[in-house]
Amino acid sequence: MKDIKNAEVDDPFKGGATFSLQHRLIRMAWGLAWCLLASWTPPQANGVRVWLLRLFGAKIHPTARVYGSAKIWYPANLEMDAYASLGPGVICYSMDRVVIGHHVVVSQRAHLCTGTHDIKHPSFQLFTKPIVIEDNAWVCAEAFVGPGVRVGEGAVLAARAAAFQELAPWTVYRGNPAEPIKARPRFEREVA
Repeated sequence: MKDIKNAEVDDPFKGGATFSLQHRLIRMAWGLAWCLLASWTPPQANGVRVWLLRLFGAKIHPTARVYGSAKIWYPANLEMDAYASLGPGVICYSMDRVVIGHHVVVSQRAHLCTGTHDIKHPSFQLFTKPIVIEDNAWVCAEAFVGPGVRVGEGAVLAARAAAFQELAPWTVYRGNPAEPIKARPRFEREVA
């Protein structure tokens, strides 16, 4: 992400900022707008939430659903296809792109995290990698998807599992780190 500052110049341990002032101001406006206009809304007000996310740069299909209690860090990095869902309490730490395919379910309190730090760098330099969740996949309750992970088409990441590498299509994973446990039957869904 181009807005990440060099930790050697702006050392976060000495109070330096990690992101540019412009980026921080946009995120501040976003947080205020979500809090006032969307976070408290009932599930039936999905259209308002989608409108607000689009206003801040998200690319969201009109049939996608985002619950009011979901936390989206930076909407301009979020893409959601038809009938995709970010459930209650989902944390979408979108420092980098988060691409969610059609009919994807990201269940309650799951965590999509695109940022991490270089532990070898003396100032703990932040870096990011995108997350891609392909069509018909399911990220179950309280699961964690780390930076750079691609969740294959139809894959399932079980409740509280943690994915740090690519998940193969039509495969069920569980554990920390996530390990494949069985195949999932393939199917197709129409996208209207």
